[in-house]
Amino acid sequence: MSSVNKTVLAYSGGLDTSIILRWLQDTYRCDVVTFTADIGQGEEIEPARIKAEQFGAAEIFVEDLKDEFARDFVFPMFRANALYEGEYLLGTSIARPLIAKRLIEIAAHTHADAIAHGATGKGNDQVRFELGAYALNPDIKIIAPWREWDLNSREKLVAYADTHGIPVDKDRAGRSQYSMDANLLHISYEGGQLEDPWIEPSDDMWRWTAALDKAPDEHEHLELDFQQGDVIAINGEALSPAAVVLRLNELGSQHGIGRADIVENRYVGMKSRGCYETPGGTILLKAHRAMESLTLDREVAHLKDELMPRYASLVYNGYWWSPERKMLQEMIDASQVTVNGRVRLKLCKGNVMVVGRQSTNDSLFDERTATFEDDAGAYDQTDAAGFIKLNALRMRIASRLRR
Repeated sequence: MSSVNKTVLAYSGGLDTSIILRWLQDTYRCDVVTFTADIGQGEEIEPARIKAEQFGAAEIFVEDLKDEFARDFVFPMFRANALYEGEYLLGTSIARPLIAKRLIEIAAHTHADAIAHGATGKGNDQVRFELGAYALNPDIKIIAPWREWDLNSREKLVAYADTHGIPVDKDRAGRSQYSMDANLLHISYEGGQLEDPWIEPSDDMWRWTAALDKAPDEHEHLELDFQQGDVIAINGEALSPAAVVLRLNELGSQHGIGRADIVENRYVGMKSRGCYETPGGTILLKAHRAMESLTLDREVAHLKDELMPRYASLVYNGYWWSPERKMLQEMIDASQVTVNGRVRLKLCKGNVMVVGRQSTNDSLFDERTATFEDDAGAYDQTDAAGFIKLNALRMRIASRLRR
């Protein structure tokens, strides 16, 4: 192995990263600094600190990044209405650039010459972590154990853990659980029975959202206040970005909102089946589009929709720190200056319905022009004849020539 004196490891305290901590020490004979990020996964992160101490980490960083995650990553992405392949709200994807950023910052702070992660050689996360790391420090060395070791199955990982006294959570059958990833925005599930795209997920897999038959029969109204494209208050209560996502998660989960079962195209080339729960994000996307429908110029809105798939692919594929994503973000953020006002929603049995929207100063909705009643001269309907003829001109010419 090449010479490495100190490595910063993205460390969750779970099966993979606990093994990686020991493997780095044995294989590279280097000091290992652990970094554990609290980005709202909803679990105690202090056990990760205890495990890191137990297994000889040289330094330990445990950080609460929920506010930064929501403010600087989740909210900017939702200003773009980003959906990957029309369905995926990018909950895992958007967390990776923040983790990569902190890995590089901690490496600089601790004078480490390498970083390490537990992403597999088949997945997207290796690309996201490493593209972000190289964008922020082009000279950093990256260690990806899954591309080096022969522990290429969950069973081998569990056996390695047993051999080295590393505690592992197991289900009743003694096998490792679903591969799950949770943060403030969502929770994802892969592996196990999900590897057959025909098999319906078991009811007990879902951790956050209520099953539709157990969700309340009564609908619930909800009002979101927007300022420059971001939600700043729920039902009149001012909240931080992280608190907004948490509250929307609570409300959405109660009403069974935000489940998705998707077969997606990974950046590395294979198709993968994943299940996701994104209750707050599902509500947020619906509300944001409703606010834009009232306050954005038609061509601006349509241009955003044309560019959205490109933006979503950049996030999914790991190009958050790329110049093209930053350029798109500047354009998107400029469009959000007028996205101000209030949206009223109704939540019920897995559905998010927009039932009202208003904007005091930035609405482009003109009741006098839109009305089916007497418009008092606000719109001359006879103008439509010339408009239609001009737009039909090319088709009329082609039709005559074909005849």
